[in-house]
Amino acid sequence: MKSLYLLLAAAGAVLPYRHFIPFLRSNGLDFKEFAAELFANNISSFFATDFLICCLVFFVFLVRESRKLQMQHWWLYIVATLTIGLSFALPLFLFFRQKACERAKTSSLF
Repeated sequence: MKSLYLLLAAAGAVLPYRHFIPFLRSNGLDFKEFAAELFANNISSFFATDFLICCLVFFVFLVRESRKLQMQHWWLYIVATLTIGLSFALPLFLFFRQKACERAKTSSLF
């Protein structure tokens, strides 16, 4: 399962940028235009709102799980979400969470 998480993280980093890079080429870092296009119609607004709520849920889950499993550098996943995207940060977190769970399980055996 861990290797699947890494594969999904790689896809989550590459595939969304295939759509974002053309925007950057034509508009640069124009946040006003980005928001205008993001909420251009009901369907894009639906997906944008859904995505933002998913990010919030991920952040809550991330903090709780990181504390429970004593994972360090949990804030890097928030940075990854804000800079690369949730489709990268979530499977990356799940990869390292799985490793932390395996470590905890192994240490509880001794």
